[in-house]
Amino acid sequence: MKTLLIVLGTRPEAIKLAPLAMHFRKFPDEFNVHVCLTGQHREIVHQALQVFGLKPDTDLDLMLPGQTLFQSTSRILSALEAVMRDVRPDLVFVQGDTTTTLCGALAGLYAGVPVAHVEAGLRTWDLSRPFPEEANRQMVGRITTLHLAATSWAAANLEREGVAPSSITVTGNTGIDALLHTARNLPHFDWPFLNPALRTILVTGHRRENFGDGQERFCSALKTLAARGDVQIVYPVHPNPNVRGPVEKALGELPNIHLIHPQDYQPFIDLMRRSYLIITDSGGVQEEGPSLGKPILVSREVTERPEAVEAGTVRLVGTNEAKIVAEATTLLDDPVEYQRRALIHNPYGDGQACPRIEKAVRAYFA
Repeated sequence: MKTLLIVLGTRPEAIKLAPLAMHFRKFPDEFNVHVCLTGQHREIVHQALQVFGLKPDTDLDLMLPGQTLFQSTSRILSALEAVMRDVRPDLVFVQGDTTTTLCGALAGLYAGVPVAHVEAGLRTWDLSRPFPEEANRQMVGRITTLHLAATSWAAANLEREGVAPSSITVTGNTGIDALLHTARNLPHFDWPFLNPALRTILVTGHRRENFGDGQERFCSALKTLAARGDVQIVYPVHPNPNVRGPVEKALGELPNIHLIHPQDYQPFIDLMRRSYLIITDSGGVQEEGPSLGKPILVSREVTERPEAVEAGTVRLVGTNEAKIVAEATTLLDDPVEYQRRALIHNPYGDGQACPRIEKAVRAYFA
């Protein structure tokens, strides 16, 4: 029997790794799955795991209010030493590009345990955008044994960096596995503030590189769109004070703009499904939206997920006020263009990433 240690800390990691944990637990005679939660995003991670009926086997509970990258990195890595010693895994799974991802991979390296990187190969080649995620994924890429790339583009990035093709598997994105499973089983949610006569623009934003002037321009664009009178904007505001404070100051109490608390995974999918279009700087939403037929405007200058840009479901608008307004207006006023972009095939996966990862893991151990 092989022991698989799955290390996660944030809600996106939980959403993308929970289906994988549940998939491997279908084979209890072959795989022992141990899920370790670092607590990087403690409050919202447990709910995401519960959607999939999953509880962490180890909960390090390391989150501190206002902790710096120095503090979270050192505390997570230090705590993982005992986990590696007690669990004695044969393979460590990490996902994406968070502080937990980097620490989980380093823990595997220090303990002499091979690392499997889910969603490997994303790149912007700009260490400041996104920060620190781009640095995290590049560093993890150097110490990974099994590179599980979501797309051929990501796999090609790894090969260009000298990664052996034999260690790379194109799997599709586990986030699409999670989305399709959840969307089929959504409960009913009531949103009393939504006006059914208005089209809904769903907004998210939390990237560090957009703090300050970029965020001000972004909010100004949202004001302009809300002033049309035929749309309503729903904005689940990230709890980071650098986001919440400026957003509430700029957009609070404005007509047709609803600032709400961050939503759990299932109600957020319901909001995506009800929306007409989505404006976001989230990597996960860039992947999920096309599967629900929603055009996406990405409020970033560069993206490590260019496949949807090339396909046409996603447009980069950055924090340029005029560009955000112009692109949103096109989608709102041109039904032909809207339908064209809404019906494009999602390049990120078909919901079968977990079986492909299982196959790659079996081949590796063989």
